[in-house]
Amino acid sequence: MTGPGNGGRRQMQRPGTDELRGGMIHETLHNVHHGQIARPPGGSERMAPNTVELEDVVGFLEELLVEIDTALEPNAPNPYLNMMLHLMRSHLEGRAVTASSMVAAAGVPYATATRKLADIQRAGLIEHRPRTKTGKSFSLHPAARTLETWSRVADRIHRITMRRFGIPGAARSTSDYYFGGSYQAGQALIAPPQALAQPLKLAGGLSILVHGDPTFMVMDTLKRQFEQIVGTNIRQRAFSIDRLREETLRNASRARSRYDLVAVDLPWIGEFVKKGVLLPLSEVMDVNRLDPSDFHTAGWRAAHWDGKPYGVPSQTTPELMFYRRDWFAEEGLAAPVTTEQVLEAARRLHDPRKGRYGVAWNAARGTALGHTFMMTCADFGQPIINIPEMAGGFDADHLERSDIRPTIDTPRGRQAAEYLMALMEFSPPDILSMSWYERVRPYAAGKVAMAYGYTLLAPYFELDSTCPAHGNTGYVPHPHGPQGVPIAPVGGYVLGIPANLAPERVPEAVDALVAFTAPAAQKLFVQNGSRTVPRYSVGADPEVRSLSPIFELVDQMSWRDELQFWPRPPIPQIPEIIQICGQELHDMLRGVIAPEDALARAQACAEQAMRKPVT
Repeated sequence: MTGPGNGGRRQMQRPGTDELRGGMIHETLHNVHHGQIARPPGGSERMAPNTVELEDVVGFLEELLVEIDTALEPNAPNPYLNMMLHLMRSHLEGRAVTASSMVAAAGVPYATATRKLADIQRAGLIEHRPRTKTGKSFSLHPAARTLETWSRVADRIHRITMRRFGIPGAARSTSDYYFGGSYQAGQALIAPPQALAQPLKLAGGLSILVHGDPTFMVMDTLKRQFEQIVGTNIRQRAFSIDRLREETLRNASRARSRYDLVAVDLPWIGEFVKKGVLLPLSEVMDVNRLDPSDFHTAGWRAAHWDGKPYGVPSQTTPELMFYRRDWFAEEGLAAPVTTEQVLEAARRLHDPRKGRYGVAWNAARGTALGHTFMMTCADFGQPIINIPEMAGGFDADHLERSDIRPTIDTPRGRQAAEYLMALMEFSPPDILSMSWYERVRPYAAGKVAMAYGYTLLAPYFELDSTCPAHGNTGYVPHPHGPQGVPIAPVGGYVLGIPANLAPERVPEAVDALVAFTAPAAQKLFVQNGSRTVPRYSVGADPEVRSLSPIFELVDQMSWRDELQFWPRPPIPQIPEIIQICGQELHDMLRGVIAPEDALARAQACAEQAMRKPVT
């Protein structure tokens, strides 16, 4: 076995029962007493070990002990190892541990277990975290140095196992392997979230401002579990999209932020940067901690302004076309991939006398319809502003320019407006008040054949087996016009840190930001009902893919470069332009003004908005 810091090898003896069961805890106790615990690079004690490998090794030891206990006689329990395995398993799964549960896991009489637990505590392997304000109730967690020791031991067990059992390539670096086999992209299971090595020490707990959608509501449902993970109370406030923006701007005007993290809709990035609402993440953290290459490219790029990241993707949810596969099959219709096919399918499937309508979409006045018009312009091959065309779409990465102008009143803008007018004939009677959720509810209920919708809304029918749309839904990118191409406009939110957050809270907010956007947390959201995945690794997880076809489809769209954020370019004036389009085109849909007049008025108002300084 190769010793620590020793490049030589000695003959590895077959370990006896006591050595197998007690060697790890004895080494840990010895190292603690002799100051040999390794520190993470840079002095940070929050750096997590290789979670997947550590969990595999913990599971391996648990199974090995069961075999030893049941097959070998005589033998005796090792309370140290039993208790530490219980502690590590609970840590990896984010479950609270008490002194009583540790004693129960020891496998020896109560008095003996209590003494052994005291030995572990005196060795400094466990830290106490208060569960109440009085501190009389507390939970137990592995100390930072314990995690480092277990990580090292896990790595050694990993290498020994590969070498001893003849796994090919064991002589090479093992960084490319998981325990028991080689890592294959898209096949590795993401381990459950683990508690932070050190709890957050935020006076009053962690405060988060979010959007009231299904994904963020999953966070609220998992509140207690995430409180165990970050080690402090969590307070979450949720608002509708317009009220969320208002509250975020109101918060920015305060001397000190009331929130440690805020959810930011992607089109708001430019406005919030210009108004000094958000901190640039590169100035307060090592961005590599986030593993940026794991995020869907469009979602990560959309979090930037002038080359700097101002948020971390918490949701990457493209807007797609949902359609009833069973109804389409009955009519002999192919999936709608063009706007003409949408209109033809809507015409064939629209039957108001039977309470069935062709298509549902965002047509409510203001924000909802404004977003629809922008994305429909993109379907016809044109952004809402004059940004240059590039391979794969349009360049929305360089918007810090003075020559940007709106492009609303154009031939393709006219095509987009006329398409929306054509949809009216096959829409439900309440279409002009239909917005984000209202368009998906009738689709789920079996009253609509097609609906434009973000993937985050899919739980309305994917998780309800009583819905007619359950199991009968197909998904395609936005159907495109004659001069457009298939795209899936990226929506969703990033989590950012308010610029006016008290400086002493910023490091803790960074740690919370990393924890909430990590693959393990994102997988947990999906397992509890979310249908958004901002990371490639989460979308490739077999357990995640088994929950919905959406995840594999979105990954495929991303690789085909169909996920795009340029349809909603995050210039500082975009919120006002969205409102302008949503008001003028609503009058058009109501028949108050002609399409050409609506476009001319929206163009003039948008140009005026562009001339105003951002304050």
